[in-house]
Amino acid sequence: MSTPRFNRALFGNLAVIAVLVAVAVLLLRLHLGEGWWQASPLPWQWWSAAGAGAVYAFACFVLWWRVRPRKEPASDTGQPPLLIVWASQTGFARQLAERSAQSLRAAGHATRLRALDQVDAALLGSSHQALFIASTTGEGDPPDHALAFLRRVMPQATALPGLQYAVLALGDRSYEHYCAFGHQLDAWLRAHGAQPLFDLVEVDNADPDALRHWQQLLGQLGGIASNVPDWSAPEYQPWQLQSRRLLNPGSVGGPVFHLALQPAEGALPSWQAGDIAEIGPRQSTAAVQAWMQVHGFDPGTRLPDGRLLGELLAASQLPEHAADINIAALAAQLRPLPHREYSIASMPGEGSLQLMLRRQLRPDGQPGLASGWLCDYTQPGDRIDLRLRSNANFHPPAADVPLILIGNGTGIAGLRAHLRARIDIGARRNWLLFGERHAAHDFHFGDELQQWQREGWIEHLDAVFSRDGGAFHYVQDALAAHAPRLREWIDHGATVLVCGSLQGMAPAVDAVILDALGSEAHEALRIAGRYRRDVY
Repeated sequence: MSTPRFNRALFGNLAVIAVLVAVAVLLLRLHLGEGWWQASPLPWQWWSAAGAGAVYAFACFVLWWRVRPRKEPASDTGQPPLLIVWASQTGFARQLAERSAQSLRAAGHATRLRALDQVDAALLGSSHQALFIASTTGEGDPPDHALAFLRRVMPQATALPGLQYAVLALGDRSYEHYCAFGHQLDAWLRAHGAQPLFDLVEVDNADPDALRHWQQLLGQLGGIASNVPDWSAPEYQPWQLQSRRLLNPGSVGGPVFHLALQPAEGALPSWQAGDIAEIGPRQSTAAVQAWMQVHGFDPGTRLPDGRLLGELLAASQLPEHAADINIAALAAQLRPLPHREYSIASMPGEGSLQLMLRRQLRPDGQPGLASGWLCDYTQPGDRIDLRLRSNANFHPPAADVPLILIGNGTGIAGLRAHLRARIDIGARRNWLLFGERHAAHDFHFGDELQQWQREGWIEHLDAVFSRDGGAFHYVQDALAAHAPRLREWIDHGATVLVCGSLQGMAPAVDAVILDALGSEAHEALRIAGRYRRDVY
């Protein structure tokens, strides 16, 4: 549980009300005091009453101003502001909602922040995107102020087909009904036609790993610039780049690279299929040198603790203005670069931690901060700041459970790790559906996947290439065509894992599964943990 936060808005309103009460008492005393019944009150009584009345009127105006309806900020696109809703018992959910709003605003997105009891069906119906940050108290109960929403809004037959949403569920795993209210809210939104932007994120006792994952998803949702700092920085370990190779030469898409990494010291740690590598990116040497030259700093400048200034700058956001500032002040104002998350494409038994990533480009055509550093600037032997993060929501099922893997683009990285793990435990009932642009250039791990199919490790392999004019255009088209097989596998207890694009592929696949299975079976699959996604 988090500690209660000081509520300045509530305190301010109470203070204004206290002033109103005090003034009212003063007026009453003036009327009930000596001489109030006289036909000609004393002059000082007139002046006191007039002054008190003016103070009373001013206090009323202040209270009205504080609670007046605010005009929502306008969006540059003409779309409604992104709605951010919090349900909090101790104030922590509200704090996270405010941080989320601040991050999105920093990226130029209009937002509106509401407590759940201030939300009605009309507000939800008029919103296009909404984020819900919901605490669970006691044994699965909602926060007290959320009861109004449960009693007033949730019983309504509200249709929300135009709403995309996400839920951050806060809870304590030591309780039986962990994150129950967040799941209840998620289920209600789905049942009323709202479309999830990404799967519900659970947070156990303010777990910083889960909160960093939420912030990463916010970045993907809002296209947040790389200068938005982490709420809590990962504790990285030193790794080294072992090798890097281009996977798709000649592709019309962005270059995709395969990287292999090793710990700088000690043995390779263990991880499970579905786990995440958190990478601490660095500025390129050229960018750091250019910044130091522009701002008049010598490359050999050292900090008071003996570190080179260039080393700190490489791991920091480079400020736009740093003229006439001493070294200590500069070091104090630097903020570390935010982390990046990548699905691990290998298992420990393969001898290295392998990543697969596409080089991203900024609007000015320059490589993205993290992908440019990893794909262009690092060399074998260079240090990589990396931390492993468990991703329990995307861990594999038991060996005797059939597994359906669906993904596109670089999403094949996480799916490959699952296939490798299944081979290691002798599980053969695997069905892979994968989509990209051209088979000649973009069939990532194609030779290996086809070999695994020949050896019987992949029962069905549906590779779909949108630019080749084949039977299917996208991976969701192949899944829809094989709906009878999908239902058969689900009836036999299969788990479905989806990895890849948040926009386009993931919602389209979800719609196919919903259409093939029906809403009740679709919901039952989710509740049982047999339908899970890692989308970005």
